[in-house]
Amino acid sequence: MHHPESLIATQLKNDPRLIQAKKLLLETLEDYQKKITTIKPPNSELEQSYHELLETFMNLRGGKLYFPYIGSGIGKGALVELLDGSIKYDMISGIGAHFWGHNHPDLLFSTIDAALSDTIMQGHLQQNVDALELSELLISASGLDHCFLSSTGVMANENALKIAFQKKAPAHRVLAFEHCFMGRTLAMSQITDKPSFREGLPSSLHVDYIPFYNVNNPKESTDLAVSMLRKHLSRYPKQHAAMCFELVQGEGGFFPGTTEFFTALMKILKEHDIAIIIDEVQTFGRTPALFAFQYFNLQDYVDIVTVGKLSQVCSTLFRTNYKPQPGLLSQTFTSSTAAIQAAKVIINSLLQDNYFGPNGKIIKVHEHFAKNFKEIETKYPHLIKGPYGLGAMIAFTPYDGDFHRVTKFIHELFKAGVISFIAGSHPARVRFLVPMGAIKPTDIDLVTEIVQNVLLSDA
Repeated sequence: MHHPESLIATQLKNDPRLIQAKKLLLETLEDYQKKITTIKPPNSELEQSYHELLETFMNLRGGKLYFPYIGSGIGKGALVELLDGSIKYDMISGIGAHFWGHNHPDLLFSTIDAALSDTIMQGHLQQNVDALELSELLISASGLDHCFLSSTGVMANENALKIAFQKKAPAHRVLAFEHCFMGRTLAMSQITDKPSFREGLPSSLHVDYIPFYNVNNPKESTDLAVSMLRKHLSRYPKQHAAMCFELVQGEGGFFPGTTEFFTALMKILKEHDIAIIIDEVQTFGRTPALFAFQYFNLQDYVDIVTVGKLSQVCSTLFRTNYKPQPGLLSQTFTSSTAAIQAAKVIINSLLQDNYFGPNGKIIKVHEHFAKNFKEIETKYPHLIKGPYGLGAMIAFTPYDGDFHRVTKFIHELFKAGVISFIAGSHPARVRFLVPMGAIKPTDIDLVTEIVQNVLLSDA
């Protein structure tokens, strides 16, 4: 029992005054959310001051903002208010973090509990019971043995790589897919297959790339990947510590692989005792199963799994035979108490409510988007192709995927009231990371209607 009734903290949580206060806060929030009903253009009276704030922000951070976006601090589900008075549909959800949308009532309650907690941040030296409960939840759901929490997805990946290197020392090379994205730290930028992300940085890792699955040539692409893997293993015998797998390539353009493709590679890796790392920072909770490796039926192969984004708190999950030596993993901050509390709410809801499986919300939302996009493509085949992706990861290709034109389209879509992002380059695609905990069928219809209008306005 993690919350004995005799504890002062338990008595605080059950205090009627606190329960009443939560109810009043929620009622107050809902009163103001009633004013948020659909998209809204900027307030012309705020235009000049908003522009000045954007310039100030860009100067402070030393670089441009991708969008002219500064949030006001309130939203409702998939809708969010900006500081210029505009209201937009958030279809990228902070590149995947706002899976529950904006101002979700369940997260209001969990954040109040976190605010009453004794610390803002939890970390390596002192962690509260909610960090224990989150770790138990992730271990139970994944079927792996251990969980090390961290504050960012890239740190979860760094920890995964460190675990693999230590286990497989002196092996020092890494295998990864072409067009993969692992993060932007010094080490992860070496694996991420985008030269601009490591321009000017010293080389710190030896990485060998394997072509990803091609849906148009399933057998040929699988044979090619297997051949390239065997070639690397032959050229550098016993030098590879791990292979990093994105089961759906996110930054690369929302390309899913298949069970047959992945197992063909994983069987060879197992024969050579090479660690299999699954990067689920983006796919976690977005496929028709909680973990993408479960959706692809790869649970017998995985050694280390990383999760993040929608989970609020990131983590590295690993099997007992990869348990690191003392001192390898540590950090001052695990995450904030608010993020840990929110993570428990989101993951429990995903597991307990009807999100997964063939009749779950994730598949139904994807099918609704797919139907609408196919209708647009049927009417205007020269303007759009798609959709692509899997589950809550949805992409489409406007204007034959020309990078500059797609980038322009994304910014025009932002002006029209829908926030999206780019993925891939040849072709470039528009991607949505759908706020699954908040989106409604009417939202999908309005968002795709706006997409069609913007396509036609620039045709």
